[in-house]
Amino acid sequence: MAATAVITLLGILLRWCVSLYPYSGAGKPPMYGDYEAQRHWQELTVNLPVKEWYANSTDNDLLYWGLDYPPLTAFHSYLCGLIARKLNPEFIELHTSRGFESYEHKLFMRYTVFVVDLLIYIPAAYFLFCALSRTSPRRKWGKREYMSLILYPGLYLIDYGHFQYNNASLGFFVGAVAALIKGQDCLGSILFCLALNYKQMELYHALPIFFYLLGICCRQGSIVGFFFKITKIGICVILTFVVIWSPFLSDAHVLLQVFYRLFPIDRGLFEDKVASFWCSISVLIKIKNLVDNTNMALICLLSTVVCMIPSSLHLFINPTPRHLRYSLVNGSLVFFLMSYHVHEKSILLVAIPACLIFSEEPFMVKWFFIVSLISMLPLMIKDGLTIPLLALTVLLYVILHYIQNNSSSHSKPKVKSPFWIWMIRSYYLSLAGLSFLTVVSLTLIPPPRLPDLFPVLLSIYSCGHFCFFSLYFHYCQFTLKYNRQATVKVKVH
Repeated sequence: MAATAVITLLGILLRWCVSLYPYSGAGKPPMYGDYEAQRHWQELTVNLPVKEWYANSTDNDLLYWGLDYPPLTAFHSYLCGLIARKLNPEFIELHTSRGFESYEHKLFMRYTVFVVDLLIYIPAAYFLFCALSRTSPRRKWGKREYMSLILYPGLYLIDYGHFQYNNASLGFFVGAVAALIKGQDCLGSILFCLALNYKQMELYHALPIFFYLLGICCRQGSIVGFFFKITKIGICVILTFVVIWSPFLSDAHVLLQVFYRLFPIDRGLFEDKVASFWCSISVLIKIKNLVDNTNMALICLLSTVVCMIPSSLHLFINPTPRHLRYSLVNGSLVFFLMSYHVHEKSILLVAIPACLIFSEEPFMVKWFFIVSLISMLPLMIKDGLTIPLLALTVLLYVILHYIQNNSSSHSKPKVKSPFWIWMIRSYYLSLAGLSFLTVVSLTLIPPPRLPDLFPVLLSIYSCGHFCFFSLYFHYCQFTLKYNRQATVKVKVH
């Protein structure tokens, strides 16, 4: 318990340190950035009726940070807006508050993120720690997962630096996984519905959870048991959606407008340089010039579903908590690599599931964490968050390196197979490449004809890593990694 408290306090301290740095779009009119988007949504939801939240009007210009997340995000913005109006009406005054920036408002916005951590994300991480401690052969496994969930820098660099509320949707997601591990399928279904209704990007995790629950239902031993289980889960899911969407169900036009805002095809395949498959191959093949947005979205959808089928079907056949955690990593990796309109920060949707297998894959998860953080370097440079990104990456490396080697120091002599020797060498070559790209990105000016040279190189390099991680974790899921007794211990000097 003392170690858990120390980890929690350290996580809070690091979040506070990051919050002292700039946020997305600080002092950059006319659109500012994600900080202004979150503030603007508070302005809209407090001052306009529900039916106008997602609709274009004289009071709601959708081209200026129109609301494009599901209703639960809108309700959260409404609640924050009510509090903001009590503190200072200028924070959310309709039209005139656009681009509002002050020390007091920044403090208020930072606190709103912290409250979500206290009420949702940290309790969910602790819930998972308790679930894993009771079901895993070694109680310390849950502690490692809790530590990685609390200390992984990517989440609070985006939420407390760049500025978003990913801790809300990811907190609900972690809580859902914890509930499923404990066998509380209805609670897990409800929590995941909350995550999906906060951010539609939780579709990254939807297919594994669906096939896991379906596999559980098929293992009830009888047709009656199957129908009872699936009906109970279905009722929980439907009721959760109905309650959340009830303000929009009375008007079909309003409902369709919400769906249109949630899946904006017109935004294109990608915006900035991101470590996805489509962005990487566009260096050689200009996909945007060959295929229109609608057809490209269909291609991405089919590609993503097809690539997710092997992992999902394997989970359906083997619906165990351990397979579920691996399948969540695999599904989210495929979604990140193959889906439509991916952002750099979407790698968080892969990193949080990776935290859930840290005890079983400390070496590979540590490697993935480092690549995921450096892959966001262009975004961090743009937001003025380069120093905390590099400092936290080094800190994370030191902490995980110590834990991995210290935990294996009391075990039997290590078995270093040729495969793992090759992996360790590849790991150091990988870090050398990341270091080189980081240095040149920060110190050199790209050629005028290639202004995006360094972000493109970094995205391609990171994409190659993510493809490799996807293959490796798929192999682990299909073979159940190995039997626990046969697991090879790897000590990296």
